[in-house]
Amino acid sequence: MTVTTRFAPSPTGRLHVGNIRTALHNALFARQHGGTFILRIDDTDRERSTAEFDLGIRDDLDWLGLKPDSVVRQSDRFDLYEREFCRLRESGRVYACYETPEELEVRRKVLLGRGLPPVYERKVPAAPVPEGRGPHWRFRLDHSRPIEWTDLVRGPQRFDPTLLSDPVVRREDGSWLYLLPSVIDDVDLGVTHVVRGEDHVSNSAAQLQMFEALGAPAPELAHEALLVAAEGKLSKRLGSIGVEEIRGAGLEPMALLSLLARLGTSRPVEAITDLGELAADLDFAHFGRAPAHFDLAEVELLNARLLHRLDFADVAARLPSGASEQDWLLLRGNLERLADFADWFAVIGGEITPPELGDDERALVAKAAEIAPTLDWSNEPWKALAEALKVSTGLKGKALFHPLRRALTGRESGPEMAGLLDRMGQDQAVARLAAAANH
Repeated sequence: MTVTTRFAPSPTGRLHVGNIRTALHNALFARQHGGTFILRIDDTDRERSTAEFDLGIRDDLDWLGLKPDSVVRQSDRFDLYEREFCRLRESGRVYACYETPEELEVRRKVLLGRGLPPVYERKVPAAPVPEGRGPHWRFRLDHSRPIEWTDLVRGPQRFDPTLLSDPVVRREDGSWLYLLPSVIDDVDLGVTHVVRGEDHVSNSAAQLQMFEALGAPAPELAHEALLVAAEGKLSKRLGSIGVEEIRGAGLEPMALLSLLARLGTSRPVEAITDLGELAADLDFAHFGRAPAHFDLAEVELLNARLLHRLDFADVAARLPSGASEQDWLLLRGNLERLADFADWFAVIGGEITPPELGDDERALVAKAAEIAPTLDWSNEPWKALAEALKVSTGLKGKALFHPLRRALTGRESGPEMAGLLDRMGQDQAVARLAAAANH
């Protein structure tokens, strides 16, 4: 069996972290099995769907490294839906209904008032058609046996179809609702595994009967626990965190994906640099049932750890002109975002503002400015400078090293000074020490 997965967003907005997590798990599962990952744009809602959001979704996936193997749009597939709908209508599995939303709401309240489940009550076939009303269409669930499957995340699932309403699949104006076109697409595209949020579990129960009614095998199902914000509040805040915010914050896509791949699983969250490693590790048996808590601060921490592991080749095209592999290896351990590199690169070879030093500190730096030109700069100049200053001043530790760091870099902390001084060179270092001593 060739594994085929799909990610099916509606182009009514940009992707947020919940969408991205679903896309990621579908892409990783397909990759793990050498299969196909399909992007299906669910654009049947013509009023809210836009070409701008369609393009935005594809751009987001490309930036994340989750480029699909193929893209299909539901708006191009209406003839297929019509054909399969007619087949189900002829077999009696879809039927016309004429209630208004107001009538359905009244009936729902009556049933609840009687302590009964608010399940749609089918009309007898001979019921009169209200004058002047067009029908909406429902799928007729088979009540003769329970709906059962073994979910890859949730384990054995069982639904009593008599407690489910026959789902509406088509509106009075002829437009489609989600459930039936999704099943028709999965059959036509050969989807073998559907990975999505647990809020779709009851939808899956109805859709399994739709697969059967169409004479097609159902895909394997995996319903993962939903994301919640770290403080426990649901989607409004999470819905605002997406690729635009991650990119705007200067974070790497793999920092976000490293978190989302394992969030809510029993596997440790680590900074992973390669999608292949995430794919090899994916196992739905590791997914938990409890809501997974997302915190943007974790992405920021992973981003720093990720940068500390990246090779020069991974980032060379995004570094300032003239930056070398030596520069990258020297500076990467001090970065939280890649944009920080430019600031540190300027410390090596650019202009800095001389720091404000105390009298004793200026005296130390002045002495360093005298000694520095006499050193052999081809042989560990930082070590030689420190040793000479210890002898001449009697200083050591922070009292010695901190004023020198500030004078040479303008910073309170940073990469190890031996490497910085090597890259800085004699002329730059002597000029900075003299400027700080006289500031």
